[in-house]
Amino acid sequence: MAAVAASSAGGAGCLLQHGTPSTPERISLTPVPGTVITHSPAASGLFIGSPSIAVLPDGDYVASHDFFGPNSNEHVKARSRVFRSGDRGRSWRLVAEIDGAFWSSLFVHRGALYLLGPDRHHGRILIRRSRDGGVSWTDPVDGHSGVLRPEAEFHCAPMPVVEHAGRLWRAFEWRHPPEAWGVNYRAGVLSVPVDADLLDATQWTSSEFLASDRSWNHGDMGAWLEGNVVAGPDGTLWDLLRVDTRGLPEKGALVRIGSDGRTMTFDPATGFVELPGAAKKFAVRQDPRNGTYWTLASVVAPGWESVGKPATIRNTLALLHGDDLRRWELRTYLLHYPDQLRHGFQYVDWQFDGDDLIAACRTAFDDTFGGAHNAHDANYLTFHRIRSFRSLGPRDSVPLTRPASASS
Repeated sequence: MAAVAASSAGGAGCLLQHGTPSTPERISLTPVPGTVITHSPAASGLFIGSPSIAVLPDGDYVASHDFFGPNSNEHVKARSRVFRSGDRGRSWRLVAEIDGAFWSSLFVHRGALYLLGPDRHHGRILIRRSRDGGVSWTDPVDGHSGVLRPEAEFHCAPMPVVEHAGRLWRAFEWRHPPEAWGVNYRAGVLSVPVDADLLDATQWTSSEFLASDRSWNHGDMGAWLEGNVVAGPDGTLWDLLRVDTRGLPEKGALVRIGSDGRTMTFDPATGFVELPGAAKKFAVRQDPRNGTYWTLASVVAPGWESVGKPATIRNTLALLHGDDLRRWELRTYLLHYPDQLRHGFQYVDWQFDGDDLIAACRTAFDDTFGGAHNAHDANYLTFHRIRSFRSLGPRDSVPLTRPASASS
């Protein structure tokens, strides 16, 4: 059986609110954790990617994802879908399909909903605006209507858009030279004044894009990618990136962003921080109540250290907290399944919702069609509510298992 949070309301072990699938005909052999927003069987060759979630001004939730895989159009003109919930995540309905959106973030600014990201795998950077809660969207055709960077080779995930010092900030990577995965990614940010027309490319400032070095981190430095813009306790702005490593501990990289939004600097002697789950995509946000930091990360659970590279182990989701950006505490294990090959809870995007966190997760799990292709190639987009997250601790963790090879 899966070791997952209890599905009943109340109780010390009930970390995530569970619900019924939005598509009732999809009945899992083992109940899928959370509420199913949408499902795509592995045989379709369309895998669920890039979860994003936002809260509209009227309190409704919106969530999005894209498709990747052999039957997708991710390398030419990717397709994303937008869903909306009017009952705090208990049910969801599809409200829009968008051609030319990949790895994209939903965010709300001054009453409007935006979608920001490349148009395809290693594509151009586009932004779209919706004034009706995600049903209709502007069409980026030039630099005045949402084409922010007309050249290609940009990479990211649905990372946070952060307001700081009168500007909005969002991290991207640029692949240069344009070959291979990861090793040629350069870290940078785009920013824009908060009162600007966000669809006007001339209003945006681009930083330089900083290359990494394979000799860093004692030679265990495959790539850096999927950066989070986040303000430190003293107001310094950082790009906290995922680091692809062969071994443990998992680490993030703190790249300093210049106050003018144009410079990026990194000290390999001090810039790496130990952060469980940082070999996979993670989103960091600052608590509006006390200024501390939270993330949901796909961590390597105790006993699972030897089953593969950290980036391939995605069967355990945890809540982490930091008083600053350098020291991180694993508060509690939220989800776990005793198989890492075809089960994964990953690429989680989330938002504060009062005393709760709400999250959208790219989930690889059992279904009546034979399950996910593998842990990476997810077949579900799921919604989760983490109640009273600030009070959670180790005692609230779901049970963990050991891999079969370790227990035999």
